[in-house]
Amino acid sequence: MSRNLGPTELKRLHREWRRRTPGRVALILDGIQGPFNIGAIIRTAAAERVDHVWFAGDATTPENPKVGRTALGTDRYLTWSTAADAPAAIAQARAGGYRIVGLELADGAVPLHELDTSGDVCLVVGHEDRGLSKDAFALCDVLGFIPQLGKVGSLNVATAASIAIYEIRRQAWSES
Repeated sequence: MSRNLGPTELKRLHREWRRRTPGRVALILDGIQGPFNIGAIIRTAAAERVDHVWFAGDATTPENPKVGRTALGTDRYLTWSTAADAPAAIAQARAGGYRIVGLELADGAVPLHELDTSGDVCLVVGHEDRGLSKDAFALCDVLGFIPQLGKVGSLNVATAASIAIYEIRRQAWSES
């Protein structure tokens, strides 16, 4: 009979998955402003061991009190910094050895599950309404998108970021 795992069993389970997960994942939030979206992204980033988050341009940071309502204190598990704009954050990520993957519905974008996300990947996610800034768009090494089957044309930015972060990790598990 199945049962929920207790705290010690959860720690053991997560420790095993951490050992099976190569590569680093970073995240650039390009002008995302909604504090509840930021909080949800932070919570996913902490859960999936995102190594660093850049808050670029006028992106809302974890210092905003409204972010905490959704993040629930998980920002303490993240390393983060601000950048003047997305190009500055991308330059820092590249200097850190990351390949830059933009998440965008655009010509030439590849379905995320078909992208090679091996190695160290920095995912760039754009503003809730406008998507990636033009400069960030131009600086990405590759663009990926999340295929959608319904009649809705796009996903909430926090949902899209969560799916993309998970897909990058899932691909690493498939390789190991």
